[in-house]
Amino acid sequence: MISRLPLDEQLESLCAVLSRNDVLTEVLARTATLDLPGWYVTAGCLFQTVWNVVTDRPPTSGIKDYDVFYFDKGDLSWEAEDAVIKTGQKVFADLPAEVEIRNEARVHLWHEDKFGVACPPYDSTEAAIDSFAATTCCLGVRVEADGRWRVYAPHGLSDVFNLVVRPNPVLAPRSVYESKAARWREQWPELTVLEWPSGSVTSASPAG
Repeated sequence: MISRLPLDEQLESLCAVLSRNDVLTEVLARTATLDLPGWYVTAGCLFQTVWNVVTDRPPTSGIKDYDVFYFDKGDLSWEAEDAVIKTGQKVFADLPAEVEIRNEARVHLWHEDKFGVACPPYDSTEAAIDSFAATTCCLGVRVEADGRWRVYAPHGLSDVFNLVVRPNPVLAPRSVYESKAARWREQWPELTVLEWPSGSVTSASPAG
């Protein structure tokens, strides 16, 4: 089993699996040209690619979008973020998928208006990834200038490869976790979905 391999071999296996998704590799390569600070391709497009490969589905099956996070606290204006989004729309225009770009340094400015609860300011893209509703979602990948893949996986890779969905009660409420898990299980019935722990937070989350 991949989850029982040494960590360096798990990382090699992850990169090999993700490379089977041609859309994902294009998103990674093209995002690298945007020179965004602290960027990662993250969330569903990564772990769902793994689920697809592990369950012998086409690598892109069921993936609705590709999330790109970056962190620029130097300019927190919507105009600056929108300029990046519009540039990205041109860069990704011919890809058969939606690519969503967000400056995670700005999340606290709009989170409460959209979700009804405050979100403390993030201090990095990694901190934003840490807040996803499931630990399985807490995964980010980017291509460095030297061509090497950088992987951020604070909870490891075992659950991703073992098709386990585990709650991450740091920001998202139970309802967000359960709705996402139910949607994923419709597409990947092989998943093992763990229950939300009692007494956890009840705030909302923008992604995951």
